[in-house]
Amino acid sequence: MRTQNRLLGAGLLTLGAAMASVAVLGPLVFDVLRYRISATSLNQIIGGDAAALAVVVPITVAVGVLAIRGHRAAPVLALAPSIFVVYTYTQLIIGNEYLRLPGNVERFFPLLLAVFILAGAVALRAWNSVPAEQLPPTSAGVDRTAGTLLLVIAVFVVVGLHLPNYLDAMRDHPGTVQYLSSPTAFWLVKFMDLGIVVPAAIAVGIATLRHRQWARKPVYALLGAYTLIGASVAAMAITMVARHDPDASTATVIGAVLLTALLAGLTWSVYRPLFRRASTGPALAAAPTRLEESTV
Repeated sequence: MRTQNRLLGAGLLTLGAAMASVAVLGPLVFDVLRYRISATSLNQIIGGDAAALAVVVPITVAVGVLAIRGHRAAPVLALAPSIFVVYTYTQLIIGNEYLRLPGNVERFFPLLLAVFILAGAVALRAWNSVPAEQLPPTSAGVDRTAGTLLLVIAVFVVVGLHLPNYLDAMRDHPGTVQYLSSPTAFWLVKFMDLGIVVPAAIAVGIATLRHRQWARKPVYALLGAYTLIGASVAAMAITMVARHDPDASTATVIGAVLLTALLAGLTWSVYRPLFRRASTGPALAAAPTRLEESTV
């Protein structure tokens, strides 16, 4: 178990360093890594990189340290940043307008792919290290709140983020700047959000409201990952407004910030039992301390 925790911790520390490297090399800092995207998508990547450096990387490193120290909460906590990276780096790699817009992202493909693979490996290791039956139980009130918020996320993503510009794209003469300038990224995000994020939120949300046993582990994964994704979306929306992007929306900023704040608060309330001492409840099993061993 200690060896597995150290491997997980090393993977998380490496993942945090790799994310920071990509963000620093990108348009936010040195602009050495230049994506083949439109100005609108560039604003979103700048905001996403800022959120990665300010929020995701520190959390990933902190969880890595907890894993190396053998903390029982580390495998559960590791699910959020690893899933976040798999989600975002899929878009960073595939969502470029290759051969149409200027850039050099293909030269950094090995780096981006390595980060994606590492994140997937960390997610699998973390998932397999968390038996669902050993997770601390949640109250009925927390289950109702978590299930309801997951359904709210699904509605917000569909109605607030994607429906308006999707309807615009169906017109004979679309006016959405992002669609006209970066159609690959436009449809990729639609596909991932409406094909993965929304169905997962609905399925786990309904199962949580019904107190289904199988939903306990996905709740931890989704709430944590969606909180990080929400922070990234909020940073993107803020960046677009600050840089006077034609597709910027103050309503999107407000909605993303409020939803992220709600997610962060609920995620903490769900994660908090993981940090209680093993004697206070049926939380994740932890090895006894030397003092406990001596008393036994």
